[in-house]
Amino acid sequence: MGLQDYRQQIDKVDDELLRLFKERMEACRQISQFKKDHGLPLLDAAREREKLADIGEKAGGELRSYAHIFYTTLFELSRAYQWGFLNAESDLNRIINDAVEHTDRLFPQHALAACQGVEGAYSQIACDRLFADPNILYFTGFDGVFSAIRDGLCQYGVLPLENSTAGSVNMIYDLMMRYSFKIVRSVRLKIDHNLLAKAGVKKENIREIFSHEQAIQQCAGYLKEFGKSVKITTVANTAEAAKMVAESERNDIAALSSRACCDLYNLKCVESSVQDRGNNYTRFICISKNLEIYPGADHTSIMLTTAHKPGSLYKVLGQIFTLGVNIVKLESRPIPDRDFEFMFYFDLETSVYSKEFSQLMCELENICEEFHYLGSYTEIV
Repeated sequence: MGLQDYRQQIDKVDDELLRLFKERMEACRQISQFKKDHGLPLLDAAREREKLADIGEKAGGELRSYAHIFYTTLFELSRAYQWGFLNAESDLNRIINDAVEHTDRLFPQHALAACQGVEGAYSQIACDRLFADPNILYFTGFDGVFSAIRDGLCQYGVLPLENSTAGSVNMIYDLMMRYSFKIVRSVRLKIDHNLLAKAGVKKENIREIFSHEQAIQQCAGYLKEFGKSVKITTVANTAEAAKMVAESERNDIAALSSRACCDLYNLKCVESSVQDRGNNYTRFICISKNLEIYPGADHTSIMLTTAHKPGSLYKVLGQIFTLGVNIVKLESRPIPDRDFEFMFYFDLETSVYSKEFSQLMCELENICEEFHYLGSYTEIV
């Protein structure tokens, strides 16, 4: 037999597979109607386990694992198809729909917001991008921002979540889980770090540079130029670093900070845009105690844990893929007190109004050990 003969053989098998697939999906449709009429859940995990075990035994040998993957995917497709007929709605979907219905049509222009740091911090600049006229309260640490929202001192908080150079701000993920707050909007801010010092101080006079650890990471290549003669000191915030330089009696120190801090703290810019990468962006999130979903929300953030066994994350990814939802970000976080087990953070791109979104929220609750919905929102670029 030649190659064309083998291809014709495969085409014949594929035609039969397609006929059987359509027949199987029709049976699934009838099952979905039966479940709807009798109030039965969409997912029967025990039935799937028994079926996969039987398929594995029948396939045997080297095809066992391939058959397992094939049928796992088929089950995901079948469940997605059934869901469309079942019109299933979870408690989470009802909460989300209620938030969509009762959230104001416009994102607030004026708000009392909490930020970490002092005036001139990048969080303040991001806050000014999010709100037309914010009233900002500043706190020493990220935990203080969350506490202010929890205690009703502020309605919103603005926090850095990730940077294109230095990566994620891991503490924010942990605090989001601890406080169970929601993301209501996000903004991407171009970050330009500048070397600021008092008037008259030259670059060669500098013996110590202050800044936040993320800014130091983002300017690591530039800082190497100073060599070992210059000490690099981490402080809580880039604007705090500028304020320290301005208030110090020393004339041999500088700060990595925003250009806005020049006027705020009467400093001069020794060198501008000293970050290692020109496309240096930080993503800030606006958080709230309550779930607020404003019109146009097309980004969703979730955190989840899966069973600690092979294929668990694959099932989650398979469901997302089946529904055609785009994954913007996927990151793992260690679970406290559980050795070598992880929680997964997802940013998803899908309209909160779509059927696929509702179905995904319903499905993920059923196939994950833990599932945390962090909010649906619009991102400002």
